[in-house]
Amino acid sequence: MPGHAPDALALAALAWILEDDERAQRLLALTGLEPAMLRGALGESSTHVAVLEFLANHEPDLIRAAEALTVTPEDLIAAMEHLRR
Repeated sequence: MPGHAPDALALAALAWILEDDERAQRLLALTGLEPAMLRGALGESSTHVAVLEFLANHEPDLIRAAEALTVTPEDLIAAMEHLRR
């Protein structure tokens, strides 16, 4: 994953997710996070993994996020796998 720090990529992906209200609501519903919890856990690897798993589990969003962030879907998956360690 040259050139892309996994945590920075996860935070960029989160910003992309939050740009769309429907997508943001789906993230909260599927992860069980609440807005205050999410804000308080922005620096935690588990939050970064949850964000990337959210994308990995819905290929259309994974592809759109990768395009928006100018990375490949594989970069996002690799970041998720790296953060799981």
